[in-house]
Order: sequence, then structure tokens, then C-alpha cells
Amino acid sequence: MLLPESEPRLYSLSRQLCGISAHTLCVVFTGLMVALAKPGSSLFSWHPFLMTLGFSFFMTEAILLFSPHSSPVGKLKHQTKARLHWILQVLSSSCAVVGLVVIFYNKHLNGKPHFTTWHGLIGVLTVCVVVVQSVGALPLLYHKLAKGWSLAKLKRYHAASGLLTYLLGSISLLLGTCSVWFMGSVSGYTWYFVAFCPMLAALVVMSQVTNAYMAKKRLQY
Repeated sequence: MLLPESEPRLYSLSRQLCGISAHTLCVVFTGLMVALAKPGSSLFSWHPFLMTLGFSFFMTEAILLFSPHSSPVGKLKHQTKARLHWILQVLSSSCAVVGLVVIFYNKHLNGKPHFTTWHGLIGVLTVCVVVVQSVGALPLLYHKLAKGWSLAKLKRYHAASGLLTYLLGSISLLLGTCSVWFMGSVSGYTWYFVAFCPMLAALVVMSQVTNAYMAKKRLQY
């Protein structure tokens, strides 16, 4: 039977382990995709590389910056974290946009139809949402742009829409592992491991965001 005073320590340890696992999964997933795609070997090779770098690495790290248990910059001020978060999100958006342009142009060169799969449809939707999300975060950095709006409400809306954006990105990555190219490159148990890396990381991120705002809500009562 656990003593009451030991529960917070166990909870904190479990949160730290989850955070470390999310960092590790996004790095491993990105590294594996680099090894498979070999960016620069062809025009297409830039698409999986950039999308993975944007959605799996930059976006995951941007969100985990605010983790109270596993942030790599936990000692920095919140304002500094917010600016780093926005920079990482801009990098994520840039990778996503360039990755979308690359695959669009590659299909055009090869005379293939565009957005005919769930991966393609959700992918282009996610890229659009990522760009809007990055632009919509400007009032949080420059409060003068948020005249007439409650900053607390803007933060809640941004967190909720950001979580939705991240989940869309994770789904897009998962669908990408079901593509002809990926399944032709990876098979067996390796495919299952790689395919579920973004989903497992998404569970950690979703838990972090929801717990953070549930904790704030509890403090208000």
C-alpha cells in the first residue's frame, strides 16, 4: 500500500519518464526517416524528411518546452519559453509548407494525381492548420494585437487548437507509414515500431496539455 506522501513523487517520476520517452520517440522516428528517405537522393526524398522533421521533431519539442517534468529548458522564464516555442513552430510550419510543395511538384513532374489518399488529404489540411496556428499565436507574443480579448482565453484556445493540430500531424505521419513507399522500405515488426512512434508521442503530449489545463481549472475552485 502506497503512503499518501509517496504518491506525488511517484507521479512526478512517471511524468518524467513519459516526457523522456516522447523526446526519445520523436528523435528516433526522425532519425529512422532520415535513414530511409536519404534526403537529397531524389526530389521525393525531401518530402518524408521535411514532414517528419516538422511534425515529429520540431512540433513535439515545441510543446514539451512547457512540460514541468521534462522540458529541456525548464529553468528559463515563461516568456523566453514562449518565444522558443514560437520559433520551433515557425520551423515546423516552414518544413511542412516546403514538404507539401515538394510532393506537389514531384507528382506534377510524374503526371500523378494530387490528394487522392487519406494521407494526402489530411496532410494538406494539417499544413494549412499549422500555418494558421502559428500566425494565430502572434497575439500571445505581442499582447497589443489582442485588444478586446482575454489573454487567458486566448491561451486556452491556442492550447486546444494546438493539440488538435498536433494530433492531425501525428495521424498524417501514421498514414504516411501506410504509403506504398514506406511499406516497401520497412516491413515486419520494424514497421509496427516505427508506425506507432508518433502515436505514442501524441499520447504523452495530449496528457501533458490536458493535465496542465485541468490543474489550472482545479486551482480556480
